[in-house]
Amino acid sequence: MIYLQIFWAFFISGILGYGGGPASIPLIEKEVVDRYEWLSLHEFSEVLALGNALPGPIATKMAGYIGFEQAGILGAVVGVFAAVAPSLLLMIGLLSLLTKHKGSPKVKRLTVVVRPVIAVLLGVMAYDFFFSSYESIGILQMLVIGIISYLLMNRWKVHPAYVIAAALLYGGLFLS
Repeated sequence: MIYLQIFWAFFISGILGYGGGPASIPLIEKEVVDRYEWLSLHEFSEVLALGNALPGPIATKMAGYIGFEQAGILGAVVGVFAAVAPSLLLMIGLLSLLTKHKGSPKVKRLTVVVRPVIAVLLGVMAYDFFFSSYESIGILQMLVIGIISYLLMNRWKVHPAYVIAAALLYGGLFLS
């Protein structure tokens, strides 16, 4: 039963996560934290941070990790397959249709309508992470990490991967 739950959690997120990883992260959070309660919001944010620090698509990394945590190696395989299956099936089944209609005004309007929805989902997730961070490490630590990260990325143009790695190192050394 757990394999079916892992499959559906990541398959549904893959189908509805139009726009890639950023769009599917709130959907994965809803399934993993709220529906199945495999992780707390704090644990989910740590998995997300770890996934962002590694190269490759975020949804597949999260699916592999969470699947492994819940059901071992087979759970990881099921999770990764479920995360990529919607795209795989659509690309195989609809490749000619996509090629034919890629410049259609209707498809372009769909993209314009979906973008604000993705922005709202990301905003809600950021709001949840803000309060989770506030509760777990306090306002001072949260503000210091946030301000330093902002300055590093926007003022001094440090690559986000280095900022994420530094925040992980800081958290591992001083917040554990």
